[in-house]
Amino acid sequence: MTIETYLSLITSQYADQPNFLSTVAINVSPMVRVQELLNLFITLFDIDTPPVGDQLDIIGKWVGVSRTISVPISGNGIWFSWDDNANDNGWDLGSWQPSDGNNQITVLPDDAFLTLIRAKIGANSWDGTTEGAYAIYTALFPDNEVLIQDYGNMSYAIIFLGPAISPLDAALFSGGYVPLKPEGVQVTAYYRGTPPIFSWDQDTTLLKGWDQGNWAENLA
Repeated sequence: MTIETYLSLITSQYADQPNFLSTVAINVSPMVRVQELLNLFITLFDIDTPPVGDQLDIIGKWVGVSRTISVPISGNGIWFSWDDNANDNGWDLGSWQPSDGNNQITVLPDDAFLTLIRAKIGANSWDGTTEGAYAIYTALFPDNEVLIQDYGNMSYAIIFLGPAISPLDAALFSGGYVPLKPEGVQVTAYYRGTPPIFSWDQDTTLLKGWDQGNWAENLA
């Protein structure tokens, strides 16, 4: 609501009295500013906006994850570099390398932390079904198709199809930081590849047999 909203409620007896209008405006203005601030909170902490910095840290506390990880992520392939796809990655894929000489990531940048937060929110409300997992992965990576290979022995593998996900996102999954699995069930591996993927005795849009399917690459 605005100040004008309150002024429009004044009866005709006082609607033409400037002093009365000014008095009402002065008295309701603090309430209007409080309402504006409260409405702003919705935007500040909406993960689709998306939030950054301290906003993400607060959301992380709400959902139960931290941007500080227990085992550092390091090695070639996670850093940003111009024209060096063999070892590092370019725009929208590589992370900025720390300037302190420590060739490791122990504190996640905003983009990777947002992925972890989204995954945790999904896990918090997940019903444990394969269908539910597909819905969460689709929300996390809308540009990718995801396949879940259930081995029938309390373990399964995940295959990301389509555009490459960032190496840091891949490291979060292969390192076990993303809590999206049923208790007691093991995720044996995470793969990525370009469809169709090779699979025995399959002939679908995403899966093809010998001489037609592409090999999937292990994210680890």
